[in-house]
Amino acid sequence: MIRSLTGTIDDIGENWLVVSVHGVGYLVGCPTLQNHFTEGSTVTLHTYLAVRETVLDLYGFPEKSELAMFELLLNIPKVGPKSALQILTLATPTLLVEAAQKNDGVYLHKLSGIGKKTAENIVQYLHSKLDHLPTSVSAPVDHLSAIQTDAIDVLVSLGYDMTTARETILDMVTEDSTVNSLVTQALKQIK
Repeated sequence: MIRSLTGTIDDIGENWLVVSVHGVGYLVGCPTLQNHFTEGSTVTLHTYLAVRETVLDLYGFPEKSELAMFELLLNIPKVGPKSALQILTLATPTLLVEAAQKNDGVYLHKLSGIGKKTAENIVQYLHSKLDHLPTSVSAPVDHLSAIQTDAIDVLVSLGYDMTTARETILDMVTEDSTVNSLVTQALKQIK
């Protein structure tokens, strides 16, 4: 089992990297949209090797918490490695844990864009595992107010990706803020 990989990034695509290690290029499924990888830089990825009858697929994550959540997602019925990677491109481990703590699939669907039924399945499964989550995954979570979630929805409807919208709104002071004021501040910050 390959558990980590350190090498130079040779190529970057949508949700994959080619990492060159001593002259061998490894194709690694990776959430590239959330990370700022650059070709020629050195990277260390925590990896999961998916072994199937005809294929060996390698998935990698810059953080151990992402790998731990990826492995948890694989235990959900009808979620395979490709689906788990897609889920982690839409939602951070922190957001998944927060939704599980709230036991609210609608919350996860609204903030991540994951389909309603899949979001419900993820939340139900993770909620049952809250006591057994590794400490790297069950780190303190961000609690969003209704105003913040509405502001995130507005940014997403304007065409910004969920991760950027969420991270931008989380960094803002929300005392006495309105949805309009948060969106205005976010638009100034994002540009």
